[in-house]
Amino acid sequence: MAIMNAGVGRPLFHTAIAIRAGAAISAAMSQPQSPDRFNEDKATYTVTGSQPDIDAGVEAIRTTLKTLPTRPGVYRMQDARGDVLYVGKARALKNRVANYTQVDRLPNRLRRMVAQTRSMTIVTTNSEAEALLLEAQLIKRYRPPYNVLLRDDKSFPFILLREDHDFPRVQKHRGARKYKGRYYGPFASAGSVTRTINALQKLFLLRSCTDSFFANRSRPCLLYQIKRCSAPCVDRIDTAGYAELVQDAQDFLGGKSTAVQQKLGAAMEAAAEALDFEQAAMIRDRLKALTFIQGSQAINAEGLGDADIFALAEKGGSMCIQAFFIRGGQNWGHRSFFPVHTNDVATEEVLESFMAQFYEEVPPPKLILTDREPAECELMALALSERLGSKVRIEVPQRGERTRLIKQAQRNAVEALDRRLAETTTQAKILDEMVEAFGLDGVPDRIEIYDNSHIQGAHALGAMVVAGPEGFRKNAYRKFNMKNPDISNDDFAMMREMFERRFGRAAREDPDRDGGEWPDLVLIDGGKGQLSAARAMLEDMGIEDVCMIGIAKGPHHGRDGREVFHLMDGREVSFPINHPLLFYMQRLRDEAHRFAIGAHRAKRSKAITVSSLDEVPGIGPARKKALLMHFGTARAVRDAALEDLQRAPGVSKAVAQQVYDYFHG
Repeated sequence: MAIMNAGVGRPLFHTAIAIRAGAAISAAMSQPQSPDRFNEDKATYTVTGSQPDIDAGVEAIRTTLKTLPTRPGVYRMQDARGDVLYVGKARALKNRVANYTQVDRLPNRLRRMVAQTRSMTIVTTNSEAEALLLEAQLIKRYRPPYNVLLRDDKSFPFILLREDHDFPRVQKHRGARKYKGRYYGPFASAGSVTRTINALQKLFLLRSCTDSFFANRSRPCLLYQIKRCSAPCVDRIDTAGYAELVQDAQDFLGGKSTAVQQKLGAAMEAAAEALDFEQAAMIRDRLKALTFIQGSQAINAEGLGDADIFALAEKGGSMCIQAFFIRGGQNWGHRSFFPVHTNDVATEEVLESFMAQFYEEVPPPKLILTDREPAECELMALALSERLGSKVRIEVPQRGERTRLIKQAQRNAVEALDRRLAETTTQAKILDEMVEAFGLDGVPDRIEIYDNSHIQGAHALGAMVVAGPEGFRKNAYRKFNMKNPDISNDDFAMMREMFERRFGRAAREDPDRDGGEWPDLVLIDGGKGQLSAARAMLEDMGIEDVCMIGIAKGPHHGRDGREVFHLMDGREVSFPINHPLLFYMQRLRDEAHRFAIGAHRAKRSKAITVSSLDEVPGIGPARKKALLMHFGTARAVRDAALEDLQRAPGVSKAVAQQVYDYFHG
């Protein structure tokens, strides 16, 4: 037995004990796997590394049991390659893990897991609540195939009211909280944030521009003209007046909209009595905006404060969890979640796992309303209270106004699940038609679409988009920056480099093709020439069994919506312009276009801000700024004489000599 770091990124918990059956202690910690290793919507589980053997799995678990403590912690089941199969928590590790040796009492799903298990990693914690939080963290990191997974776990948008400036800025924010200020959220979508920021601008005339834009204004911008900003950049409002607007905005976001409404009403009456009708009209427009916001709420949550509402629907082996986000008594949007790997798992356990993973990234509110109690409800409330730093209550309303909110969430969950199942059925029919039309061996589980993007060879970039029966798998998208500058204007050469890197890596890392990373179908944007070239590229690498299809414009160059599909056996297939399969294939191609062009634009925009001074050794941001402020442009710095460089403020003789030598050899 060895005491070592748990491998979870930071030492939040007490100790970690790694125990491996039949392996050296130095190899105890399994390596993190990529988040898209498993197909999240598949009900089957892939055996990696060795054939299932339930006796071998039980023996590995019993070996671990010999040294297990009876204290709280988290355990990881791993297969022969060290890939994580399952992450679980326990109040008493020894008692919980011992249950897996009683195979006859396990459901089929867990029997399959035990049959694949060859080792375990144990992490002890100070409490069961800590174990729950760590379990959610590890599930999000390893994404095991036997755990319930929250598929849509991307970061949620927030509104940030900055406090590091005399005139605070309101802006949209995602990710780490690295700026000083107040964060309001989460919002269900970026659209919800945009609408709220627009409301804040109309109501409180807060600026949304960057600090650099603010500092360089000499006259008000358009937002001031359309009454969406108070123009503090050109002193149209003083610091005290702007601070009052900021306070009103904080009151509004904090749920005190009624007080803000009364304040605006009193100000409008005062302006009218003073015969300042222009000011009164402007305040009237702000009151209209506030009334519109209050009337546009999808649900009435007044008096609820900060709360999240969850309701679960189950149908046809699938589940949907509908979430409403209430902050300050205002509805900040709702979102549907479709957790995966839920077969043979009780709805209460699914809800518990969902909540633990959801609040791994999002700070919990003080009140959570659900349509059913999650498994181990008291433990979940305790863990979330520790995370928030104050008491969190989880309630199942039985009467009153809150039951109406729960019923509305339940209705939304059922409707979202019905739409999802209908879309899945339609998608399955289209894929079946694809098999028949193109003569495929079976329904493709992984479709890869490739495209290039460049402007006369500049900023050349290749893109790979991945789709499957459940839709686009955006966490599997890849960009390929062209490393050879001599091929950046040659689409065929760019495709060759992209294929060599993508399939060369796949051949090295997964030669047996059991990791789910090899495509069942490759879609090439092009006709016979592109398809033949792509096929030759793979054959040169010794890969001859990847099915490829080329999609090219029709006889009228696609103006009539027709496409021609070129198959590897030389056949050409086309469809009527209203055929569902044609729409689906065009959607795949268009998504590759969108991703490639977006990545190319981002690369080009980044290149615009790059200066030749960035490559000069020893020149950091401060000296770069000093040189540019003194000479005006990077080209002027390059052409400057040594004496001129030495006269620049903040530039020593040694630095000036270094810059001069860099540009003059």
